[in-house]
This record gives sequence, structure tokens and C-alpha cells, in this order.
Amino acid sequence: MTDQALVLNALLRQHLSAFVERVFAELNPGVPYLPNWHIEAIEEQLIGCLRGEVTRLIITMPPRSLKSICASVAFPAWALGNAPNTEIICASYAQPLASELSRATRRVMRSPWYRRAFPRARLERATEDRLITTLNGGRMATSVGGVLTGVGGDIIIIDDPMKAQEANSQPARDAVINWFDTTLLTRLNNKQTGVIILVMQRVHMDDLAGHLLKQGDWVHLDLPAIAELPQTISLPGGRFYQRVAGEVLHPEREPRALLEQLREEMGTQMFSAQYQQRPVPAEGNIFRWEWIQLLDEMPSRRIEDGVYQSWDMAVKEGETNDYSVCTTWLVRDGEYYLLDLFRGRLTFPLLRQKLWELAQEWRVDRVLIEDAANGSPLLQELTRDKPRDFKVHGVQPERDKGCRFATATPVMEQGKVFMPANAPWLRTLMEELLVFPNGKYDDQVDSVSQFLNWHRNRNTVRVVRLHGL
Repeated sequence: MTDQALVLNALLRQHLSAFVERVFAELNPGVPYLPNWHIEAIEEQLIGCLRGEVTRLIITMPPRSLKSICASVAFPAWALGNAPNTEIICASYAQPLASELSRATRRVMRSPWYRRAFPRARLERATEDRLITTLNGGRMATSVGGVLTGVGGDIIIIDDPMKAQEANSQPARDAVINWFDTTLLTRLNNKQTGVIILVMQRVHMDDLAGHLLKQGDWVHLDLPAIAELPQTISLPGGRFYQRVAGEVLHPEREPRALLEQLREEMGTQMFSAQYQQRPVPAEGNIFRWEWIQLLDEMPSRRIEDGVYQSWDMAVKEGETNDYSVCTTWLVRDGEYYLLDLFRGRLTFPLLRQKLWELAQEWRVDRVLIEDAANGSPLLQELTRDKPRDFKVHGVQPERDKGCRFATATPVMEQGKVFMPANAPWLRTLMEELLVFPNGKYDDQVDSVSQFLNWHRNRNTVRVVRLHGL
């Protein structure tokens, strides 16, 4: 074997993105391969799964972006090449698709170049849906909802769990989630170290990705076709890709003009879900994201600025209950800067402690607390025990949540609300604002509208009093 061949084999063994390129050439002879940074971003996360650094991974990305070749064909073959005793389960929304991806993996593993690069990975048996190595590892293909009795896996890969056409069917969505919760989770060989990878295009707020992201504890690589927020994305070798707002994912394949044409043809709702990975369009029910001004760096506090915190307290703590939320605001010259957002489920004593910690950290001028649910007893305690210079104000909720938020939107529409472009909590806040009032949670919405309405009313009262003089 020549030195060049040895180097090539080592490259294929060590770098998944190089392996993906070779797999693409095997499956699509004569078709040009267009490399892009997002393939390396996928590589970084998948290798983390193989090393045991990540056990729960969600990748959301547009269709026709090498999603299935990367996750369902190349990665299983590459994983078995490096560790032939690994047991892998691959699931897709329909058995014909699952079988097609299995055949592609089989074709790769039987190719001469693969056998040279991975001499330890030998197939002892290969059917349409089951590949078994001589070391008792392998790849099993199944459909979402399929029977998995007696089957276990070290790695489970779910590739597009439901058709986009079924997105609006709640029974179809519920069936996928029920299969995941009651069947798939039990198929891990080791519940502590087993890996689950979900790769999909978003189709609905309550699809499987939405269901799992609400639980937390999932690493999420989100790759919208057009970046709506700046992103810092990990790449192999400790590198990072800085994606700016408005940047197209893979312009050589799908330039901006083509994507805009697709948006027009598909409709905003479907394009936002499948291509932007956000099932709620930027033109939300009440609110438009374009109203918010994003800053790379928030202003430093000046003596004349006011800093306030707005708390929306949950009724009770628990994994299925609402969150308690605190937003921290700086006010300057009639403009509002959201400096920080805390969101968590805490017991009453921990909630009280967190309130004190955040108030001291940001040296706030006043803390607003909704005078309802857990907020009422907390207000009583703070009123009784607070230091003399600590200002706390109870806000009585007036009218319903929808009316309160609608009243707060004019100041946003005027472009007077600013948020940090790179805040880790920004995406979650954006989605809750856009989907309101039809989302599962509205705690962040309540905290934001409470502050903006309170400050507007406060200034209105001052103006009225001055005019009265």
C-alpha cells in the first residue's frame, strides 16, 4: 500500500467530515460534492456522542442538507468502522425510508475503500434492515412506531420521525412522542451511557424536537437556512464558526434568492418550520420579531439610568409546571435594554434566595413582583424583612394576559426595546413571544409585559400630575 493510500485511510478513520465526503461520492457517483462548515459542525457533535461526551443530541436543519447521509448512513458506518461491536438502531418515519438508508450503509461497508480503511469492520450478515458485524455489533433499521422487542442499542438515531404532511395532526404527533417515551427509551443497552440522536426538520411546535427541548438536558445544534440570530457554533479541533444574522446556511447549494422563492411557494408557515427550524413565523400572533433591536454589546450603566427587575412567579414548582422568570432592565432616555433573563423552577425558599441574589448582582433600583400565586406571600415577607433601601413593588395584574401583552407591544413596535444578540436565553424568549398566546408557557411574556406596562403607566402618572399642577 502506498504512502498516499495510508494517509487517505487514516484521514477517513479520524475525520468524520472527510468520511462523509467519500460516502457521498460512493452513493452519488459523478455528482459534485460541495463542502461546507455545517458538515463539520455536525461532525463535532456526532463524535462527541461516540466518545460519550454527549448522550442526548438534537440536530435541526433544512431538508436536502446531507442530514440523512451524515447521521443515518455515514455516521453508523464510521462508528462501526472504529468500534465494530457497537449496536446501533436507526429509525425513520416509514419503513421503506429506513430500509433505503440501511441499504446505503450496507453499500458503503461493502465497498473496497471502506474495507481498506476499516479492516476490523466485517459484515457477518447483511439483510435489508439488519447489518451484523463479526464482533456482534451492527445497525438495525426500523420505523417510528415499529416493534423493538428484544432489541437493544448503544446508539439510537432517529431521522425525521414524522412526515411534514402530518404536522397538523395531533394524533400523529402524539403517537410519535408516545413511541419515543414508552418504547424507544427502554431500548438503550445502558440507560446511563446510551446515546440518543434526533436529526430532523421542524414541522410543528409540538413535534418530537419541541417535546424534548422543553424537557431540557439535550444538546441542540440548530441550523436554520437563514440565520435569524448570531450563532457561535463548535467545530472540530477547538474551532468555532461565527454565524451572523442573515447568513445563508449553504449559499453554494441554496442561495438567498432560491430560499426566498421557496418561502413564497411553500408559504411562510411551512418555510419557517422546515427551513428556519422555527414552527412559528417571525410574524407572530401578536408580536413581530423585527420590532426588537439586537445589540452585540449592551450599554454600561450610567448614574442617571434606572435598573429594574420584573418577576413572574410560578404557582408551584415541578417539572410540568410553569417557570418563575426574572427579567432585568436598564432604562435610558425612553429606551429599554433587557440585560438579563433568569428562568427556573424553584421551591419557595430558593426562589426568595434567588430574588435577593439577582437584586444584589444588578444593584437594582426597584423589584417588581406580580401580586399573585407565589408572588403574594413573597411580597409580604419582603415588605416585612427588607432593608430600608430595598424597594419592592407589588403589581396587581389587570385584565387578561393577552390584553396586558398587547398593551406592551407599541413600545416594541417603535423600536425602543433592545436585547443582547448573543444571549443564550434569546432564542427561547423569541419563540415564546412569537407563539403567544398559543404556546405552552407564557412566563417570560408576563415578565416582559409587566415591566413595560408598569414603567409606561408610571411615566403617564407623572405627566398627568405635572399637567395637573
